[in-house]
Amino acid sequence: MRARVAPSLLSADFAHLARDIKAMEDAGAEILHIDVMDGHFVPNLTIGLPVLEAIRKETRLQLDVHLMISNPDERAFDYACAGADWVTVHIEAVRHLHRVLEEIRKNGARAGVALNPHSPIGLLEEILPCCDLVLIMSVNPGFSGQQLIPTSFAKIRALRKLMEAKSVEATVEIDGGIDLENVADAVRAGAEILVSGSALFGTADPASTYRRMSAAALEGSRQRQDASLKAP
Repeated sequence: MRARVAPSLLSADFAHLARDIKAMEDAGAEILHIDVMDGHFVPNLTIGLPVLEAIRKETRLQLDVHLMISNPDERAFDYACAGADWVTVHIEAVRHLHRVLEEIRKNGARAGVALNPHSPIGLLEEILPCCDLVLIMSVNPGFSGQQLIPTSFAKIRALRKLMEAKSVEATVEIDGGIDLENVADAVRAGAEILVSGSALFGTADPASTYRRMSAAALEGSRQRQDASLKAP
């Protein structure tokens, strides 16, 4: 398992997105996290398809698109067609989840399912084999800068056990409140993609902070691997 930090553009400077994307590229980022909010499923309103298309032209980094919208059944495939490498929908918002995941894949992206903090891992029981990615929300979705909910790491460990029981290999992502203090803990719990926004872009030198956070994530990966080797 190789942990990677994904800068969340929700916390970047929207007037200078190209500059902030380039800074993350130069710092070694491989993935950019893009939050799409519609003002209905969550109270905030962010970016949509035109901005995603513009970002796609600006960078070769993987684009991890997180749809916090009330109608993913109708719109998810649009984001796959617009250049997203990953498209994640919320299990709480989708009426026909299997169909939506298949549509995302048919349009060239990997398909993810997100769970809000109150949603139990058991909701994934039937759909998990169809997931390329599972996103555990470690804050209530809608706004950046929130503190991580402490039970999120236990939820990731429970997800890992369910994946093992079902022989499923999906990428595990965590989003919300990830910073230098807890990024290694998240990796040790089993997260592979660690979304961070205000903890990166809210600092004086986001590129330097990104490198430090990535180093902490790498150390967490080493510790997790060592622990698995020692396990009976």
